[in-house]
Amino acid sequence: MQAKYIPRIDIHDRYELKNALPMRTPYVIHIDPSDTCNFRCKFCPSGNLELMKTIKGRGHGPMELEDFKKIIDLLDEFQDPIRVIRLYKEGEPLVNRHFAEMVRYAKESPSVLKVDTTTNASLLTPERSLEIIDAGLDRINISVEGINAEQYQDFSGYKMDYGKYVDQIRFFYENKKQCEVNIKINGDILTPEQEEEFYDTFGDIADGISVEHTIEYWPKYDAMKVDYDENVTLLGGKSREVDVCPYVFYEMCINSDCTYSLCRFDWNHAMILDQHVGAPVTPKKIWDSIVLWNFQQTFLRRERKRLTVLSCPKCGILKQGVPEDLDEFAAEILDEM
Repeated sequence: MQAKYIPRIDIHDRYELKNALPMRTPYVIHIDPSDTCNFRCKFCPSGNLELMKTIKGRGHGPMELEDFKKIIDLLDEFQDPIRVIRLYKEGEPLVNRHFAEMVRYAKESPSVLKVDTTTNASLLTPERSLEIIDAGLDRINISVEGINAEQYQDFSGYKMDYGKYVDQIRFFYENKKQCEVNIKINGDILTPEQEEEFYDTFGDIADGISVEHTIEYWPKYDAMKVDYDENVTLLGGKSREVDVCPYVFYEMCINSDCTYSLCRFDWNHAMILDQHVGAPVTPKKIWDSIVLWNFQQTFLRRERKRLTVLSCPKCGILKQGVPEDLDEFAAEILDEM
């Protein structure tokens, strides 16, 4: 196996977040190419079509290309370029037929350093692969949901030709140029023998490979039809709950309908803040808003469990999926900000 064991969450070579705050420009902006998905995964609300019909703002579908371009153009209001435009939030990015054009437009912007995405890769045909590679994508995180067609059907409700699927990923890897390919799988559905098969199948067609664990990824999504161990982190360590959410200090999130969410795990759009900021709304205006500052301040005062109308008090991410613990430095960061 030539791939290195590298989790898709970048926990290596990180500049400590506590030393970077406050930020005049976000490190990462999530822009959702589409909030709909072609999979029906047991753990994900986007696959629950009946539920999505009840959520205002969900089921929007693909973002319009012109809307995306306007967002990218507005990034020149920031003093610094955005380190990463992450073309992913709630749905399957490749559902958007303009995905490659989005990558190209963002890459050509002086306000953007890198562009990456997370995809199930089921729509990654050779033709689309070449378009995306030529557009300049810097990193692709591929979520594999099984090691055979039967597991895919059971876990994701998706009927696929598994051999063809692997060949599509191999084609992308063999033609990828500078793009980093990272492949991960949910290890909780695998036997030890199947985990070895995963490494054997994908270990030579990826730069990074990893096995993750099921966590409560979507706060307040009570219809998740898969078991998980709340004592285990996403990457397999021992879980420990923190008070301070690091994500709200370095990233912002734009939905496929061009609304802004306070949190990238805001699957039910309960944390939309456009209407509280004033017109015209721009990414920088959101980033500099008193609404966001008050939200951040709540965490730094160790008061997140008072946010009862939001998902924050019982957020599983803050127990199982946090890349950096800021609790010890909360008072110091609050003083700096």
